[in-house]
Amino acid sequence: MSKLWGGRFTKPTNQLVEEYTASILFDKELAEEDIQGSLAHVAMLGKCGIIPEADAATIAEGLNKVLARIKAGQLEFTVGDEDIHMNIEKALLAEVGPVGGKLHTGRSRNDQVATDMHLYLRKRTVEIAGLLHKLQEALLAQAEANLDTILPGYTHLQRAQPILLAHHLLAYVSMLERDISRFQDSYKRVNVLPLGAGALAGTTFPIDRHFVAERLGFAGVYENSLDAVSDRDFIVEFLAGASLVMTHLSRLSEELVLWSSTEFGFIELDDAFCTGSSIMPQKKNPDVPELVRGKTGRVYGNLFGLLTVLKALPLAYNKDLQEDKEGMFDTVRTLEGALQLFAPMISTMKVRTERMRQAVNRDFSNATDIADYLVTKGLPFRQAHEVIGRLVLYGIQHDKFLLDLTLDEFRDLSELFDEEIYAVLQPEHVVNARKVYGGTARIQVEAALGRAKQNAAATAEWIAGHEG
Repeated sequence: MSKLWGGRFTKPTNQLVEEYTASILFDKELAEEDIQGSLAHVAMLGKCGIIPEADAATIAEGLNKVLARIKAGQLEFTVGDEDIHMNIEKALLAEVGPVGGKLHTGRSRNDQVATDMHLYLRKRTVEIAGLLHKLQEALLAQAEANLDTILPGYTHLQRAQPILLAHHLLAYVSMLERDISRFQDSYKRVNVLPLGAGALAGTTFPIDRHFVAERLGFAGVYENSLDAVSDRDFIVEFLAGASLVMTHLSRLSEELVLWSSTEFGFIELDDAFCTGSSIMPQKKNPDVPELVRGKTGRVYGNLFGLLTVLKALPLAYNKDLQEDKEGMFDTVRTLEGALQLFAPMISTMKVRTERMRQAVNRDFSNATDIADYLVTKGLPFRQAHEVIGRLVLYGIQHDKFLLDLTLDEFRDLSELFDEEIYAVLQPEHVVNARKVYGGTARIQVEAALGRAKQNAAATAEWIAGHEG
């Protein structure tokens, strides 16, 4: 069958060109969005009298039949018909005859594909916000269950100061809150309709773009037809937001891998989220966080790939823009897959509180508090810092931790020490002394947990208002 656009050509398309330029192998993922946009477009054509309303009704009925065939897996897509738009239009013509050719009145594949991608990403943005919210809920539940669990906090992967595990987990809740906020903000740029821009300059037909926007649930329409067909900023924003989510998941993944090792032993992941070895029967491998950590680079690559496609690209539409889809689809699949696994993995994670406590008792992470203690006794901080540095060195040389030292050993380095030092050095005291807003003291962590729950409730409300 000849191409729908073949009237100007005297030769058939070279087979290699057909295969190289066709996008149907991946843009078939836009099938439902393509028909959704076409149904709104044909309703507008009928309302505006651009085509007879009877024809519009026939076309709409045909589109719904094509959609049913697609959902049932009964429509075979072909490379010869290039893309999802042409494949669906061919199927429509087979259903309703030549009247189906009126569907493309007043539009181009350029504004059609842009509309499809806006519809696709609008839905996926809400879905991903929902998955992020579920992960937040899992982290919040673990945080609430571990308000009294103390573990070493780290800088440079060296033990630094004792903190509450709840405080540590709430740091990731905060990261995810920013991620959700970014998707909520980018949603505003996704929720704009490009249809009606035509190939690049609009159309001579008296279409009603705002009617189509309202029918499809868009908040507005693109102001400039050139911008409408060439804009891919909304995809770049999505990929950038997704990259930051993967950054945060990869950081948490790294900690889960470390913490589940024998060397740390802070947590144990549920068997359902681990795998074994083909040769070493004792192994329990944290494959899920490891693979999420690895797939982060894949999502970064999709972002940089699209930025490179867009670099120095002149207005308006160019075939280069066909390269905007595969990375977008891949990122959606990768991100949704990671998030679907992460929430239940965190929910079922076993926290080994005693191992964490042992780690805090067998280090020098309470050293800063001794310096602060000497400051309250009137010693300038820099001098106190030096005293405690020598005290730690003494402990290392004599294989003792700070709580193991006698009062005489403390007083050998400063006469300001008294019996109170042993209370100051207790992990609970070290943690709860940090009562500053945002600190790790239990009273502040409880307050932070309450605020995080309120934010999560607001997120749930936003998701409910934007689903469907």
